[in-house]
Amino acid sequence: MTGQSLEDLTEANFENNEISINVGGFKKKLRWNTLSRFPETRLARLLSCQSRESILELCDDYDDTENEFYFDRNPALFPYVLNFYNTGRLHVMAELCIFSFSQEIEYWGINEFFIDSCCSTMYHGRKIEPEQEDWDDKSEEESTTSSFDEILGFYNDASKFDNQPLGNIRRRIWLMLDNPGYSIPSRIFSFLSILVVLGSIATMCMNSMSDFQKFDSEGNPVEDPMFEMVEHFGIGWFTFELVARFAVTPDLLRFFEHPLNLIDLMSILPFYLTLFINLVVESSPALANLGRVAQVLRLTRIFRILKLARHSTGLRSLGATLKNSYKELGLLLLYLSVGVSFFSVVAYTIEKEENYGLTTIPACWWWATVSMTTVGYGDVVPGSIAGKITASACILAGILVVVLPITLIFNKFSHFYKRQKQLESAMRSCDFDEGIKEVPSINLRNYYAHKVKSLMESLSNMSRISPSEQSLKNSIL
Repeated sequence: MTGQSLEDLTEANFENNEISINVGGFKKKLRWNTLSRFPETRLARLLSCQSRESILELCDDYDDTENEFYFDRNPALFPYVLNFYNTGRLHVMAELCIFSFSQEIEYWGINEFFIDSCCSTMYHGRKIEPEQEDWDDKSEEESTTSSFDEILGFYNDASKFDNQPLGNIRRRIWLMLDNPGYSIPSRIFSFLSILVVLGSIATMCMNSMSDFQKFDSEGNPVEDPMFEMVEHFGIGWFTFELVARFAVTPDLLRFFEHPLNLIDLMSILPFYLTLFINLVVESSPALANLGRVAQVLRLTRIFRILKLARHSTGLRSLGATLKNSYKELGLLLLYLSVGVSFFSVVAYTIEKEENYGLTTIPACWWWATVSMTTVGYGDVVPGSIAGKITASACILAGILVVVLPITLIFNKFSHFYKRQKQLESAMRSCDFDEGIKEVPSINLRNYYAHKVKSLMESLSNMSRISPSEQSLKNSIL
C-alpha cells in the first residue's frame, strides 16, 4: 500500500460516484446513489467505512492502486445481487440451490423480505422442505439410505456364522427360516407356514360355531377331536419354527429383541400355559377358578394371525409405519378427543330433556365418537332440529379430523413399503455359498451424499440468522 491517506482513498474510490467491485473475477462498477438506497447491505456499508480495517471487515481484500474491493464469493450468484440493487426486488430461479442462495443473500446483507411475490412462495416452500418435491423420488432416495443400513446389519449377522461350528449349514438354515423368498426351500417352508397359520385360525373360528360344537354326556362343551388334532399339529409346527430359529440364530442374546420372534413366542405360550393350568386344576380342585384364566388365554390364539407378518411385506411395512407414526396417531387422537368433548357437551345441552339416550355426558361421548368416526350405528340419534344440525357439524368435523393425519401416515407407509421391497430384493441377490465376499451393489455415492446433505442442512439451519436478528442480538449483548 502507498502513502495515500484514508481521505484520499475514499475520494479516489468514489470518484464519479462509483465504486469498483470484484466478485470472484466478475468485475462491476456500481454507482454510489444505487447502493445508498439499501444502507443495511454489505456494499452500502462500504460507503461509510473510515479505515482500511473497517473496509477489510466487509470485503476479503482491497486494492488501493485500482481502488477495487474484492469478494471471494460465487460470481454466478452475484448477478442476482446486482439485479436487487437495480430493481429493489430479489428473484429466484428454479434451478438454484435454495440454501446456497439463502446463504449468499445473507452474506450481502439482503433480507428475504425483498424476494418478489412471484418467487416468494416457491422459495419458502423449498426452504421448508429441502427434499425433492416429488414424493416418489424423495422416498426412493431415503429408501436407498435406510435399506443400505439394514443390509449392513443383515451382513453383519450373516458374518457371525463364519467362526461358529457348522457355520455354513446353520447360515443356510437361518436364511431359509428368516428370509422368505431367498431360495426355493425357503419359499416352500414359507408356504407351509402360511397354510398352518390359516388352518389354525380357521379351526378356532369354526370351533366357535354352533354347527361344529360337541357336548359330553353331561351337556358340557368338549373339543372336536378333528379340531383338537389340527390345533396340536399347529402348536407343534409353531414350536418347531421357534426352536429352529433359536438354534440357528447368529446372536442368542438378541433373539427376542426382534418383534417377529416375540410374536412367535406369544402364539404358542397361551397353549402351554393353558396346559399347565389344566394340570394344576385337575390336581387341586380348590384352584378351579384358574380354569377361567385358561379360557381367557385360549382367546389370545387370534394373535397367531400376526405370524403372517413374517411372510408379508405389506404387514411388516404397516408395523413400521405405525411404529414411526406415533406423532401423527397422537395428533389424530388429540383431534378426536377435542371434537368428542365439544360435540358431546353441545348434544347433552340440547337433547338432555327430550332424548333418553343422551341424558348424560358420558352417553353423549359414545354418540360423538360414533359420529365423528363416521361409523353411525344409529342406536342413539338426536331428535330436535338443533340436535340434527349439531350431528351434521360433528360428522363433517370428523371427516376433516380423520383425513388430515391419514395423508401423512399413507406417505410413510409408501416409503416403508418401497424400502422393504428394496431390502428384500437385495437380500435375495446375496450369495453365501463360498462365504461372504462383498455387499450387493448399492449406490454408495447416493448414500453418503444423502448423509452429508442432511448434515449440511442441519448446520445451515443452526447458523442461519437474518441481519435484523443479528442487530437485535448485538444490542442485547
